[in-house]
Amino acid sequence: MTTNLATPASPRPGDEVPCTLMRGGTSKGAYFLATDLPADAAARDTLILGAMGHGEPRQIDGIGGGTPLTTKVAIVSRSTHEHADIDYLFGQVVAHESRIDYAPTCGNILAGVGPFAIEQGLVPARDGDTAVRIRMVNTDSLCTAVIRTPDGRVQYAGDTAISGVPGTAAPVLLKFAGIAGSSCGALLPTGRVRDVVDGVAVTCIDHGMPVVVLRASAVGASGYETPQSLDADVALKARVERIRLLAGPLMGLGDVADKVVPKMTLVAPAIDGGAIHTRTFIPKRCHDAIGVLGAVSVATACLMDDSVAAEFVPRADAREQYLSIEHPSGEFTVRLVLGARPAEFESVALLRTARALFRGQVVIPGNDS
Repeated sequence: MTTNLATPASPRPGDEVPCTLMRGGTSKGAYFLATDLPADAAARDTLILGAMGHGEPRQIDGIGGGTPLTTKVAIVSRSTHEHADIDYLFGQVVAHESRIDYAPTCGNILAGVGPFAIEQGLVPARDGDTAVRIRMVNTDSLCTAVIRTPDGRVQYAGDTAISGVPGTAAPVLLKFAGIAGSSCGALLPTGRVRDVVDGVAVTCIDHGMPVVVLRASAVGASGYETPQSLDADVALKARVERIRLLAGPLMGLGDVADKVVPKMTLVAPAIDGGAIHTRTFIPKRCHDAIGVLGAVSVATACLMDDSVAAEFVPRADAREQYLSIEHPSGEFTVRLVLGARPAEFESVALLRTARALFRGQVVIPGNDS
């Protein structure tokens, strides 16, 4: 994995580093310019962990939010890729383990990359809409984000609502192509639509995010429980994690004990007019919603004959299909354009929103912090 990281020497304790805190979709994270961070990866991670508040789950001594959804990092730079304007390196801070996982990407934090890049002067804004071509460095895949920029300025206010976020905001259209197998090397990493792992039928899929899809009933759940009740079910979580640890090597991900992929999605029949109902572990806590690219992988599984998800979804033959993925805090609609051959997908698009929360300097803690 490579990105443009021509950066200054490591800041010292007490130094201040430019940072923007943004909401991207249903996540929140710290956005940095790569040029403001150390070039050395270990020094960079030490700085970020200190700034976010590592070693303590509440992150009380840092700017992290104390949950996986609010403890994320985007490192942004100009790209040298011929089809990209921006490189986006995503980091999932694992606060209680004092480490950053760079294995997956994040589609929610991705929603803030375009506005951030424009406001930082990396991409010139057009009057109306500005398309920002983004290379997701973690998976070496591409996305075009379309940002509202009337009069050449990023607009955050608008009338688009997304589940899990109060109020409305300007839409951020994310258009993906060629993301199949982004982490595992193939849309179906095991080479099969259906596998049996630890006695449970699963569909292992990677359409931008590695996901193991399984029926909620197969692990003793209904699929309609609250995330809190699922988190409190120690036996169920242990069963789900055992399946995940066995599925990881089958998906070409190796030992996933210390990785945040694959995600585990329990599925059940839809109850609110959508295509399917979900509960997702990310991977050891139940998500209050569902991740952007996780939703894409689940939606894709819904359209594949004999997949675990397809059992609950009426078959449709239209080339362009919209699937509403129900989750604990609402729904997530994914547009899939089918390719010419079975199990081939030409493109994916979806809507998110984003907002800058503050811009300033994060103070680097001392070595004893």
